[in-house]
Amino acid sequence: MRRVVAVILLVLILLLAAYAFNRYWTHRFDSLIARQAAIYRVDPDLVWSIIYEETYFSPWKVGRDGEIGLMQVMPATAREWATETGMEGLERQMANDPQSILRDPERNIQIGCWYLEKIYEQFQDKPEAETRMVAAYNAGPSRAVEWSKPDQPGNSQSGAEFINRIDIPSTKAYVLSIMQRYRQIKSSRTSSAALQQTSPVK
Repeated sequence: MRRVVAVILLVLILLLAAYAFNRYWTHRFDSLIARQAAIYRVDPDLVWSIIYEETYFSPWKVGRDGEIGLMQVMPATAREWATETGMEGLERQMANDPQSILRDPERNIQIGCWYLEKIYEQFQDKPEAETRMVAAYNAGPSRAVEWSKPDQPGNSQSGAEFINRIDIPSTKAYVLSIMQRYRQIKSSRTSSAALQQTSPVK
């Protein structure tokens, strides 16, 4: 009997340790995300959801097409950021060794947020702009613009209708996964806020 109890306790301890480590791992960049998202006026929950999908918060990851770091930023995008923001030294450094810069979590998140802001400018007047932003982040803004065209002139296109028009299966799966996680976060925050408002004041 003692052996059974000991095994159960060990399993519980391991589960708690795994939960605690996962919480630490997935939230250790929250302050960086919040800071850069505020600068570039994008939703930190959306940034977090993209990083979760792209690399599961692993700064060393390199994609098969050359994407680097937490948000899988392309070196060309980073050079564009450096040019537009007047960072000539960084532009030269990225031309020679983009990995050393883009593996830095804060710089990577900064450039990723800057790129998301540029995308948002194209879709800010569309319903459920976040859905289009995520698709554009994965497949490129020009494809997302094409998918955003309504079937009939003058009709507004919902987020679900937009997703149905995505003709790249991997992008559609990417968008669905991120938007599901993003909405779960938003729903959780709304529920927490409602609970706090209804709690009796002591």
